[in-house]
Amino acid sequence: MHTVHYVSSEILSLETIKKIVENDQQLALSEEATLNITKSYQYLKNKIKDNDRPIYGINTGFGSLYNVKISTENLSKLQENLVMSHACGTGDLVPMPIVKLMLLLKIQSLSYGYSGVQLQTVERLIDFYNNDILPVVYTQGSLGASGDLAPLAHLSLPLLGRGEVHTEKGIVSSEKVLKKHNWEPIALQAKEGLALLNGTQFMSAYGVHCLLKSYKLSYLADLIGSVSIDAFDCNMSPFNELVHMVRPHRGQVKTAQQILSFLEGSKMGDSENKKVQDPYSFRCIPQVHGATKDTLHFVNRTFKTEINSVTDNPNIFMDTDQIISGGNFHGQPLALGLDYLGIAMAELGNISERRTFQLVSGLRDLPQFLVNNPGLNSGFMIPQYTAASIVSANKQLATPASVDSIVSSNGQEDHVSMGANAATQCFQILNNVETILAIELMNASQAMVFRDPKKSSPFVESFLKTYREVVSFVDEDRLLATDIHNSISFLKSFSVESELLLG
Repeated sequence: MHTVHYVSSEILSLETIKKIVENDQQLALSEEATLNITKSYQYLKNKIKDNDRPIYGINTGFGSLYNVKISTENLSKLQENLVMSHACGTGDLVPMPIVKLMLLLKIQSLSYGYSGVQLQTVERLIDFYNNDILPVVYTQGSLGASGDLAPLAHLSLPLLGRGEVHTEKGIVSSEKVLKKHNWEPIALQAKEGLALLNGTQFMSAYGVHCLLKSYKLSYLADLIGSVSIDAFDCNMSPFNELVHMVRPHRGQVKTAQQILSFLEGSKMGDSENKKVQDPYSFRCIPQVHGATKDTLHFVNRTFKTEINSVTDNPNIFMDTDQIISGGNFHGQPLALGLDYLGIAMAELGNISERRTFQLVSGLRDLPQFLVNNPGLNSGFMIPQYTAASIVSANKQLATPASVDSIVSSNGQEDHVSMGANAATQCFQILNNVETILAIELMNASQAMVFRDPKKSSPFVESFLKTYREVVSFVDEDRLLATDIHNSISFLKSFSVESELLLG
């Protein structure tokens, strides 16, 4: 039985979206949202009736064609043409969970009553969401200013019975799906095409998805790093609370606390005969992982503001009887946030690979490449190569997209955010970090066996026991690609409570 989330003006948080997604909640408009949409549409309809004054995108052309007047009888055709002409996406298909987030965020933005759309248009988007009818959207085509025009055009095409959608039976034509459900195509009214296409829902959906995954990977980086700390027989003094109270960055303090919590009761941590100092990749986990946590906090705040905003253009202000053309579709805040997030998460992969390197180096009484009979066996030599190559790729992907811009629309749109590229780069970085952490876990789990009979904390030992059901100890060389892929699957399926993730 599906529960229902009512779209309203209440703040939509990351926690709320996580709950909607994980519980597969249905969407419905609240009475407030229904009233807002209806009043805004009726106001616009009355405003343009017998009104010859040019209003951008409503009775004029778009972009550099803003000065071309459109006759009243062609206003609906103007909006339909807009959607059709802007659906120029290329590249890979946007993953379906992100398309579903795009629908949710577009519905939310239109529900505030500043966009002048028909109620049935928003209700049809809700129908698509609730029935998992997900438009086929492409990753390439948005400059992240004027909104995510090309991706949102593809998101909107099925309203017209055009384009294609994902269904449980695969990709099919929208026309076929509409007929199956006895839905008539929407006849777009004045401004509706612009309201659908102007907006930041491609960047925002990627950002929400990336933030949720980043919080999980941040938690896993601390946990897997804790396994590596014991596997490498590290000194625990760098995690002492006193060290962090004299440099109290929020993320740093939280990371040190989390490491101590994970390793509470470890017999390895209590061992004497420790080295005075450990390599930075172990000793500075609180400082490095913590800085990423602080970045997550900043980026979360940016996206929380965005997904609770109106980002189409022009905006309708009924209370002051104004229709104002502005620039809320510009993705600069998101572009900077996504770049910052990508850089911060790439660093989790960077330091993780360094711990893997140390573990296979034959130090601290561990065998070279963490295998019996090194020489005959290459052991864990090459997984570190794999991690290193991915770390290098992430350095290239983390080059900020937001420092670029390019002129479009015949000079009218002369500065763009490139936030859509930042979004897809960030998405790839996170997938890469997941693989790097999976490789560290493989190595740390293998190294721990060579510490027997000493045991880590009950929490870590329980975690490793579950993991070893998926990837067992490597006694002699075998196909390690299978172990890497199984390790990635293990991390993907690993569940973390929301309060631990987002707290």
